[in-house]
Amino acid sequence: MFIAQDLRKKNIAEYILYMWQVEDIIRAYDCNLTKIRREYIEKFDNSREEKEEMADWYGNLIRMMNQEGCREKGHLQINNILIRDLNELHQQLLQSSQFPFYNAEYYRVLPFVVELRNKSDKEACEIETCLNALYGTIMLKLQKKEISTETNHAIKEISTFMGMLSDYYLEDKTKGLKFE
Repeated sequence: MFIAQDLRKKNIAEYILYMWQVEDIIRAYDCNLTKIRREYIEKFDNSREEKEEMADWYGNLIRMMNQEGCREKGHLQINNILIRDLNELHQQLLQSSQFPFYNAEYYRVLPFVVELRNKSDKEACEIETCLNALYGTIMLKLQKKEISTETNHAIKEISTFMGMLSDYYLEDKTKGLKFE
Protein backbone atom coordinates (compact mmCIF):
# COMPACT_ATOMS: atom_id res chain seq x y z
CA MET A 1 0.00 0.00 0.00
CA PHE A 2 2.71 2.47 0.97
CA ILE A 3 4.79 1.41 -2.03
CA ALA A 4 1.76 1.87 -4.29
CA GLN A 5 1.18 5.39 -2.97
CA ASP A 6 4.80 6.31 -3.61
CA LEU A 7 4.93 4.75 -7.09
CA ARG A 8 1.68 6.45 -8.14
CA LYS A 9 3.37 9.81 -7.57
CA LYS A 10 6.67 8.88 -9.28
CA ASN A 11 6.15 6.40 -12.12
CA ILE A 12 2.71 5.38 -13.37
CA ALA A 13 3.97 2.36 -15.35
CA GLU A 14 5.74 0.95 -12.29
CA TYR A 15 2.59 1.67 -10.26
CA ILE A 16 0.44 -0.35 -12.69
CA LEU A 17 2.92 -3.23 -12.65
CA TYR A 18 2.96 -3.14 -8.85
CA MET A 19 -0.83 -3.15 -8.72
CA TRP A 20 -0.94 -6.16 -11.04
CA GLN A 21 1.41 -7.89 -8.62
CA VAL A 22 -0.90 -6.95 -5.73
CA GLU A 23 -3.83 -8.46 -7.64
CA ASP A 24 -1.81 -11.67 -8.01
CA ILE A 25 -0.88 -11.66 -4.32
CA ILE A 26 -4.56 -11.33 -3.42
CA ARG A 27 -5.38 -14.24 -5.73
CA ALA A 28 -2.58 -16.32 -4.20
CA TYR A 29 -4.35 -15.89 -0.85
CA ASP A 30 -7.71 -16.86 -2.40
CA CYS A 31 -9.03 -13.31 -1.95
CA ASN A 32 -9.20 -14.07 1.76
CA LEU A 33 -8.44 -11.03 3.92
CA THR A 34 -7.95 -13.11 7.07
CA LYS A 35 -5.20 -15.12 5.35
CA ILE A 36 -3.64 -11.96 3.90
CA ARG A 37 -3.58 -10.36 7.36
CA ARG A 38 -2.13 -13.41 9.09
CA GLU A 39 0.30 -14.69 6.45
CA TYR A 40 1.28 -11.53 4.60
CA ILE A 41 0.62 -8.23 6.37
CA GLU A 42 1.86 -9.50 9.74
CA LYS A 43 5.30 -10.15 8.24
CA PHE A 44 5.89 -6.45 7.60
CA ASP A 45 7.73 -4.37 10.14
CA ASN A 46 5.02 -1.75 10.44
CA SER A 47 3.11 -0.28 13.34
CA ARG A 48 -0.24 -1.78 14.33
CA GLU A 49 -1.97 1.28 12.85
CA GLU A 50 -0.13 0.90 9.52
CA LYS A 51 -1.01 -2.80 9.41
CA GLU A 52 -4.67 -1.89 9.93
CA GLU A 53 -4.42 0.62 7.08
CA MET A 54 -2.91 -2.09 4.90
CA ALA A 55 -5.65 -4.53 5.84
CA ASP A 56 -8.30 -1.95 4.95
CA TRP A 57 -6.59 -1.29 1.62
CA TYR A 58 -6.35 -4.99 0.78
CA GLY A 59 -9.93 -5.49 1.94
CA ASN A 60 -11.13 -2.76 -0.42
CA LEU A 61 -9.17 -4.30 -3.30
CA ILE A 62 -10.64 -7.73 -2.55
CA ARG A 63 -14.15 -6.24 -2.53
CA MET A 64 -13.50 -4.52 -5.88
CA MET A 65 -12.05 -7.69 -7.39
CA ASN A 66 -15.14 -9.63 -6.33
CA GLN A 67 -17.53 -6.96 -7.62
CA GLU A 68 -15.67 -6.57 -10.93
CA GLY A 69 -15.34 -10.28 -11.61
CA CYS A 70 -11.56 -10.35 -11.65
CA ARG A 71 -11.12 -12.72 -8.75
CA GLU A 72 -9.33 -15.29 -10.91
CA LYS A 73 -7.95 -13.22 -13.79
CA GLY A 74 -8.06 -9.77 -15.32
CA HIS A 75 -7.41 -6.40 -13.78
CA LEU A 76 -9.31 -3.93 -11.65
CA GLN A 77 -11.09 -1.14 -13.48
CA ILE A 78 -9.00 1.47 -11.65
CA ASN A 79 -5.92 -0.06 -13.26
CA ASN A 80 -7.56 -0.42 -16.67
CA ILE A 81 -8.56 3.25 -16.58
CA LEU A 82 -4.93 4.22 -15.94
CA ILE A 83 -3.85 2.15 -18.93
CA ARG A 84 -6.50 3.88 -21.04
CA ASP A 85 -5.26 7.27 -19.80
CA LEU A 86 -1.67 6.32 -20.60
CA ASN A 87 -2.70 5.14 -24.05
CA GLU A 88 -4.56 8.41 -24.72
CA LEU A 89 -1.48 10.40 -23.70
CA HIS A 90 0.64 8.11 -25.89
CA GLN A 91 -1.59 8.91 -28.88
CA GLN A 92 -1.41 12.65 -28.17
CA LEU A 93 2.38 12.53 -27.94
CA LEU A 94 2.62 10.67 -31.24
CA GLN A 95 0.31 13.10 -33.01
CA SER A 96 2.24 16.15 -31.82
CA SER A 97 5.40 17.35 -33.52
CA GLN A 98 6.61 18.72 -30.18
CA PHE A 99 7.91 15.38 -28.91
CA PRO A 100 10.41 14.05 -31.48
CA PHE A 101 12.39 12.03 -28.91
CA TYR A 102 9.22 10.24 -27.82
CA ASN A 103 8.35 9.50 -31.43
CA ALA A 104 11.86 8.17 -32.08
CA GLU A 105 11.68 5.91 -29.03
CA TYR A 106 8.23 4.68 -30.08
CA TYR A 107 9.46 3.67 -33.53
CA ARG A 108 12.48 1.97 -31.96
CA VAL A 109 10.19 -0.17 -29.80
CA LEU A 110 7.39 -0.69 -32.34
CA PRO A 111 8.80 -3.89 -33.94
CA PHE A 112 8.89 -5.53 -30.50
CA VAL A 113 5.33 -4.42 -29.77
CA VAL A 114 4.08 -5.76 -33.11
CA GLU A 115 5.79 -9.09 -32.47
CA LEU A 116 4.35 -9.31 -28.95
CA ARG A 117 0.83 -8.45 -30.10
CA ASN A 118 1.01 -11.16 -32.74
CA LYS A 119 1.96 -13.71 -30.05
CA SER A 120 -0.57 -12.65 -27.42
CA ASP A 121 -3.63 -10.46 -26.91
CA LYS A 122 -4.28 -8.76 -30.23
CA GLU A 123 -7.06 -6.70 -28.62
CA ALA A 124 -4.72 -5.02 -26.13
CA CYS A 125 -3.52 -1.52 -26.95
CA GLU A 126 0.18 -0.97 -27.51
CA ILE A 127 0.69 0.39 -24.00
CA GLU A 128 -0.98 -2.61 -22.39
CA THR A 129 1.11 -4.89 -24.62
CA CYS A 130 4.25 -3.18 -23.31
CA LEU A 131 3.07 -3.51 -19.71
CA ASN A 132 2.22 -7.19 -20.26
CA ALA A 133 5.73 -7.79 -21.60
CA LEU A 134 7.32 -6.06 -18.60
CA TYR A 135 5.10 -7.90 -16.13
CA GLY A 136 5.74 -11.24 -17.81
CA THR A 137 9.47 -10.65 -17.54
CA ILE A 138 9.14 -9.78 -13.86
CA MET A 139 7.28 -13.06 -13.30
CA LEU A 140 9.92 -15.03 -15.20
CA LYS A 141 12.67 -13.46 -13.09
CA LEU A 142 10.79 -14.24 -9.87
CA GLN A 143 10.55 -17.85 -11.03
CA LYS A 144 14.28 -17.77 -11.79
CA LYS A 145 13.61 -18.75 -15.41
CA GLU A 146 16.11 -17.96 -18.11
CA ILE A 147 15.38 -15.00 -20.35
CA SER A 148 16.91 -14.92 -23.81
CA THR A 149 19.29 -12.19 -24.93
CA GLU A 150 16.74 -11.08 -27.55
CA THR A 151 13.99 -10.82 -24.96
CA ASN A 152 16.25 -8.90 -22.57
CA HIS A 153 17.05 -6.46 -25.38
CA ALA A 154 13.36 -6.00 -26.21
CA ILE A 155 12.45 -5.52 -22.55
CA LYS A 156 15.19 -2.94 -22.10
CA GLU A 157 13.83 -0.95 -25.07
CA ILE A 158 10.23 -1.30 -23.86
CA SER A 159 11.26 -0.26 -20.36
CA THR A 160 12.98 2.88 -21.68
CA PHE A 161 9.92 3.72 -23.75
CA MET A 162 7.51 3.18 -20.85
CA GLY A 163 9.76 5.23 -18.57
CA MET A 164 9.60 8.09 -21.04
CA LEU A 165 5.81 7.81 -21.26
CA SER A 166 5.57 7.73 -17.45
CA ASP A 167 7.68 10.89 -17.23
CA TYR A 168 5.36 12.65 -19.68
CA TYR A 169 2.35 11.38 -17.72
CA LEU A 170 3.73 12.85 -14.51
CA GLU A 171 4.58 16.12 -16.23
CA ASP A 172 1.08 16.28 -17.74
CA LYS A 173 -0.53 15.67 -14.34
CA THR A 174 1.65 18.17 -12.47
CA LYS A 175 2.22 20.97 -15.02
CA GLY A 176 0.04 20.11 -17.97
CA LEU A 177 1.59 19.30 -21.33
CA LYS A 178 0.81 21.69 -24.17
CA PHE A 179 -0.12 19.98 -27.43
CA GLU A 180 -0.37 21.69 -30.81
